[in-house]
Amino acid sequence: MTSVLIVDDEVEIVELIDFYMGNNGYKTYKAFNGNEALEIFEKEAIDIIVLDIMMPGCSGKDVLRKIRQKSGVPILFLSAKGEDMDKIDGLFLGADDYMSKPFNPMELIARVNALLRRSCFFNNNNNKQNASITIIDNLKLDEELCRAYKNDIELELTAFEYKLLVFLIKNKNKVFTKGQLYEQVWDEAYLGDERIIMVYISKLRDKIEDNSKEPKYIKTIRGLGYMFERN
Repeated sequence: MTSVLIVDDEVEIVELIDFYMGNNGYKTYKAFNGNEALEIFEKEAIDIIVLDIMMPGCSGKDVLRKIRQKSGVPILFLSAKGEDMDKIDGLFLGADDYMSKPFNPMELIARVNALLRRSCFFNNNNNKQNASITIIDNLKLDEELCRAYKNDIELELTAFEYKLLVFLIKNKNKVFTKGQLYEQVWDEAYLGDERIIMVYISKLRDKIEDNSKEPKYIKTIRGLGYMFERN
């Protein structure tokens, strides 16, 4: 049974998410502060985390930072309206998606399902039949293991960073708009929020480029979008 860790200091929100997750076949774990969440994560096999940003003491960003040091488990951030910078910070730290409060519980379920569906940790076994290794200069993709390397050193990528990188490399020298990238990688309709793609492009450049300010691979095509350039 797929397990979800629900983390929020508001009891009503935790219980609401717990109710809907349970009714949709998930095994749930509940935490009401960051330290409790980290303790549960260490003890249990967690498949996905729904994590509030603003919590007293150990905040959601603190929890995310610590988990990302050891795991690429999908994480969906919850934030109150007006916390745009917190959302962006969360994406830079390694969150995979975010929703604003108040939220529709059924949309939350849909997003959790989508994250799990597209996560390498969820479908790794299904990829093995199409396994291959791609090498471009000092970059290497191992699609069987869902891993990427630079100079033979494994890159610490989240599931969506990896999927975005694979898509760009597989479609090298082709220009894609932000909307096209979102729909291809996130597999859902693009609603005009450019920040997610901009953040992920920036994160990928920091990890694969020698100089992210003058990228050799992921080029910005002004007025159009992005392209993975390879001669």
